[in-house]
Amino acid sequence: MAVRQPRYSKEEFAQRGDALYESEIRAQVEEGNHGKIVAIDIETGAFELADDTMLAARQLYARVPDAQPWLESVQNFV
Repeated sequence: MAVRQPRYSKEEFAQRGDALYESEIRAQVEEGNHGKIVAIDIETGAFELADDTMLAARQLYARVPDAQPWLESVQNFV
């Protein structure tokens, strides 16, 4: 198994992840997916949706082996 190293500070990691989720991904995944997990590569914007964090991350790594994953829980706000 490859050892992955973060390439960003914690603050920049969080800022990039939050920004991508709010600007590009939230509208695509929010409806009907309450409680699911989105794994987002903060460099490419690629994402995967799954029922748990491990599965979402594994799916993302399968698509983007060098991903820098940010995880969000899908919340539906009325």
